[in-house]
Amino acid sequence: MWGLVQSGSITKFINNPKALVIGDVQYPAKIFSLWSKSELEAIGIYEVEFDNTNKKDEQWYINTNQSFAFAGGKITASYGSATAKAHADTLWTAQDEIDGKGTEGEVATRGLKYNLIQTIKKQAAGILQDTDWYIVRKADAGTAVPSSITTHRAAVRTKAASQETQITNASDTPALETLYTYTEQEDGSFTRPLGELPTLES
Repeated sequence: MWGLVQSGSITKFINNPKALVIGDVQYPAKIFSLWSKSELEAIGIYEVEFDNTNKKDEQWYINTNQSFAFAGGKITASYGSATAKAHADTLWTAQDEIDGKGTEGEVATRGLKYNLIQTIKKQAAGILQDTDWYIVRKADAGTAVPSSITTHRAAVRTKAASQETQITNASDTPALETLYTYTEQEDGSFTRPLGELPTLES
């Protein structure tokens, strides 16, 4: 991506190489591949440099739109300060009820905690589903469920409950993000504070 700078200001953005007219001169698209950086800049065409310093993971944050600036002989695209997504549910207020938007005290928008806990519930249910047939067989035919399966199913429920508690106790959005952030351990493995739901293979 390039920008055309005229009289110190960005006047146009060029997403893909194309022919263009600058002043009274028409330039072919091939200048973008054949000309050097300094040759392009001599006629006011600068490649955009992207600064992602303020850009954050969109699972947890709402990023601003990029802003473009020309300074120091370069065009920079950068983000403003990101806003953390709400970690807790947002409730309708008394004023909202007066305005007819919703009932005071009821949930207006679900926060990250609720959505993350629902995901864990679904993941745990999915894992348990693989061994549900043992339970059905026990109910239908009286065949005992192997102790290893009983232990596994209990471990899944215990770990899911623990994960839900960790999420519930997280004080803010950065704390939630930390729970899900993998870091490399001394043995070369990668783990996260939230841990993992057990599987039969594990």
